[in-house]
Amino acid sequence: MWLGLGLSLPLPAQASEALPEIFVGADLALGERLIREHRCAECHVRRVGGDGSAIYRPQGRITTPGTLRGMVEQCNTELNLGLFPEEVSAIAAVLHRDHYRAGWRQAARPASR
Repeated sequence: MWLGLGLSLPLPAQASEALPEIFVGADLALGERLIREHRCAECHVRRVGGDGSAIYRPQGRITTPGTLRGMVEQCNTELNLGLFPEEVSAIAAVLHRDHYRAGWRQAARPASR
């Protein structure tokens, strides 16, 4: 009984701190399943060769969590996958966790006057 109650408590704050705000609450298990079901890696292999992982370049076009989510949405639209917004976010959160976490560049901020 005690163990069951402990498992129903929210995760510690530090667990969600690792995720950018845009991905907080995303269902990572759902994202992993959708990546497998839609065979994303196979498409990426066709596009970039090798094992497909070269498509995940933090220093490339994808420089923010929002841009990452936008690229997943672009795949959703171009490939007519029919993903709901929460599914797009789930996939992007998994990609963030697995490929981009440490690679975000800080956006330049305008100087204060």
